[in-house]
Amino acid sequence: MTPSSSSRPASERPASDDVSLSAPAQLTTPGLWRRMACWLYEGMLLFAVVFVAGWLFSTLGQMRDAMDSRRHLLQGFLFVVFGVYFVWFWSKGQTLAMKTWGIRVVDHFGRPLTQGRALVRYLLSWVWFLPPLAAISPFKLSGAEALLLVVGWVVVWALLARFQPERQFWHDAWAGTRLIASKPLSRR
Repeated sequence: MTPSSSSRPASERPASDDVSLSAPAQLTTPGLWRRMACWLYEGMLLFAVVFVAGWLFSTLGQMRDAMDSRRHLLQGFLFVVFGVYFVWFWSKGQTLAMKTWGIRVVDHFGRPLTQGRALVRYLLSWVWFLPPLAAISPFKLSGAEALLLVVGWVVVWALLARFQPERQFWHDAWAGTRLIASKPLSRR
């Protein structure tokens, strides 16, 4: 970047300067505790999404109980609803939980995510839950044992981010995305 281009406002700078300004080395990764607090808050907010989507599916499908033979359709429906929720918000930069905790998701170069990249991130983020769920399925574990296995895996998976060179979660590294510290985008 030339000295003359740095004195101009961002709106007048060439596009090539904007890419160099947001190089990965200049993007700050939020701390692990902050990212996990955001993750937990997101989980609480998803209860509302599950409630509304589950109610809608159950009402329209006239499901009478949780052991209805169509419960696998409900699970597939929730998978799609979660996908729409996350892809929509991640392509905009932040979910409500991310705004609250000052975190934004961007691509490796600091640019907003495309919907395609957000979809890849969503699919890869299931690594938080699929391994313990796959380990639970062949065994008759009690609720407490299953919870311990899931929570144990989440803790291990979160701590593995410390071994990623940029301290990102591994699913972010694989998806070509990263979490950065950011003020809520709606305030800009």
